Amino acid sequence: MKNIWALAVAFAASVAATAAITTALAQPAPGAQLNLIVGFAAGGSADSIARVVGNRLGEKHNRKIVVENRPGAGANIATRAVIGATPDGSTLLVSTAALAINETLYRNKGFSVDALRTIAVVATTPEVFAVNPANPGQTLADFVQQNRGKEITFATAGIGTSSHIAAEYFFSQLVKTEARHVPFRGGPDATNAVLGGHVPMVVSSLSGFASQVAGGQLTGLAVAADQRVAVIGKVPTFTEAGYPGFKAMSWVGFFAPSATPSAELVRLNKEIDDIVREPAIRERLIAIGFDPMNATQPEAETYFRREVEQWRKMVQTLGLSVE
Repeated sequence: MKNIWALAVAFAASVAATAAITTALAQPAPGAQLNLIVGFAAGGSADSIARVVGNRLGEKHNRKIVVENRPGAGANIATRAVIGATPDGSTLLVSTAALAINETLYRNKGFSVDALRTIAVVATTPEVFAVNPANPGQTLADFVQQNRGKEITFATAGIGTSSHIAAEYFFSQLVKTEARHVPFRGGPDATNAVLGGHVPMVVSSLSGFASQVAGGQLTGLAVAADQRVAVIGKVPTFTEAGYPGFKAMSWVGFFAPSATPSAELVRLNKEIDDIVREPAIRERLIAIGFDPMNATQPEAETYFRREVEQWRKMVQTLGLSVE
């Protein structure tokens, strides 16, 4: 009997030691560098959130955080760089709905999203249609009615963006009218074109011009979300404006090479999710037009895959493609 108890105690001690070693191996060494590769220029929403989350990760976990901007090719350059990185959780991609859109939009991008795993989707922001306050169409119904039989012109921050595809889909499939897209080099340029009266409408994710819509410099006609957004609470949803079910969201998420161990993905998800739950971080995201999102790693993966399919439907319906 004594031998049995001795063996049991020894086994328990061995299991505990193994668990301690496993836990230690799962944690990065203090000061270990974490590289966040952003597919967009500095100052944009993806870059801003990468830095906000990255700074807190560095503070809370004693890690050196390096945010690197690699814009170009619709963010595909950054994506390829991360796919080719060592899959140990030290190099992550920070991207937006562009990642889901590009899976269908680009014919020869050189990769599939199957080469990535989703760590976390930290915030979402709906597409918003807005006009100059001097425009005679100050509701979506009035704007559409006054432009019946005409070619509606709208501005966005570029070709193949979530704003561009959402607007094209809305006008061609739901309104059944001609629309001309005027792409600009960035959201501020597109917004300024409408503020200056050069283009009648701008379509953007709310994070691109939340302050102008909230402050009345732009009139929001409709928000492509399930419900109204607090920061622009007077702007109705598309369902309320007479187009039930129309929804188009952008978001910011963190991704890793697909061979990254699942335990590392779960650990990173927990660290990032804890940061997004912090009141100061949540308030900061809400103020710039984002809705903070909390989800486990599997839930984030499911969300991303649904986004790929939703944007695939829109892109294929519109017949859009980029070489």
